Amino acid sequence: MISFDEARKTILANTVCCGVERVPLLESTGRILAEDTVAPWDLPLWDNSAMDGYGVSSADCAAIPAKLHVSGFLPAGARGDEFSVEPGCAVRIMTGAPIPVGCDAVVPHEETDNGQVDVLLNNQVKKGQHIRFRGEDVSAGSIFLKKGTMIRPPEINMLASFGMALVPVYRRPVVAIVSTGDELVELGCTPGMGQIINSNTLSLAAAVQEVGGIPRIIGIASDNRESHLQLLKEGLNADLLITSAGVSAGDCDLVRDILEELGGEQLFWKVGIKPGGPTAFALHGTTPVFSLPGNPVSTMITFEEFVRPALLAMQGHHRIVRPLFDVIMRDPIKKKPGKVQIIRVRLEREEGRWHAVSAGNQQTAILKTMVDAQGLVILPEDSSGCAAGDTVQAHFYGNYIELVDHTKGS
Repeated sequence: MISFDEARKTILANTVCCGVERVPLLESTGRILAEDTVAPWDLPLWDNSAMDGYGVSSADCAAIPAKLHVSGFLPAGARGDEFSVEPGCAVRIMTGAPIPVGCDAVVPHEETDNGQVDVLLNNQVKKGQHIRFRGEDVSAGSIFLKKGTMIRPPEINMLASFGMALVPVYRRPVVAIVSTGDELVELGCTPGMGQIINSNTLSLAAAVQEVGGIPRIIGIASDNRESHLQLLKEGLNADLLITSAGVSAGDCDLVRDILEELGGEQLFWKVGIKPGGPTAFALHGTTPVFSLPGNPVSTMITFEEFVRPALLAMQGHHRIVRPLFDVIMRDPIKKKPGKVQIIRVRLEREEGRWHAVSAGNQQTAILKTMVDAQGLVILPEDSSGCAAGDTVQAHFYGNYIELVDHTKGS
């Protein structure tokens, strides 16, 4: 049996980035940049006004108040090289308009009498004030976004500013999902005696989508060699394969044997965690194969702790493991040393500290605890549990938390 940390290290050591593709700019949101991006021109491309006001020569404003003749108007979008400011003159200028010849400062409207024919300047004028200079943001030829950057709205704005309609990003992995067991029926069927709906496949597909992958549902493998062989062979054509159930040591647990028959190399089976102990990990060539337990709670937790980091790594992410933070347990938890135990909790904020409350019965058959969980407490393998009031470590579960602040007077 491999430890929790060893299992994760083994997985990540055998996970490689997917290939690179160029996608339309807006489709790159949330993706990871696959190449350094070089500025094709300066940003800004020309000196321009940072304010609505008057373009002036600072030399004409040595004595304040200064009165200048308004010789013209420059809106945004005008050509500044076709206009000049003569000595003793000012030009009305809009934000973003190019700075004309003879102008080296902009005076905001509120620092003048807003004159139309002549304008009176009331404050000292400094050379270069309220001007955005060519290349002061990004200079041509410089790297403005590095490989490995996550593309967010600010990066979209920057890429668009340089006219980049297509963006090189790491490809989203296609993830095949196979569930196993004669007891499973598909969504839309009313389960009869001894049958259950194949909820794991849909939960896994949703989890794959949430982390940026593309789920490909292969189907349900019946409890026989032929069905397993057919569906697992098809699933191995994807970038990553996830199986659910059929990974223990029972008579109908065929997944590991069939994967070996298809050329898979099992790197570990059984992990020192609870829940999720019978998890297996294999490679078929360079294709990672995760064989997860069939219990829905175990399936979701092992996806969170093992599959999610691998999928993030395949897409070029650097932050692939959720960071742990201290929480104060409100409930006592008992455990036996020897395995990492993962506890589903709700999180509360009080006086600047996180507190964790059990999400309910921690048996792996209680699915509602996953619905209610906002975080997962990680109790180390040498731990015997914790008492109420003890500080333990946890990480968030999912992308949303409803913050309940019990701070007095909040």
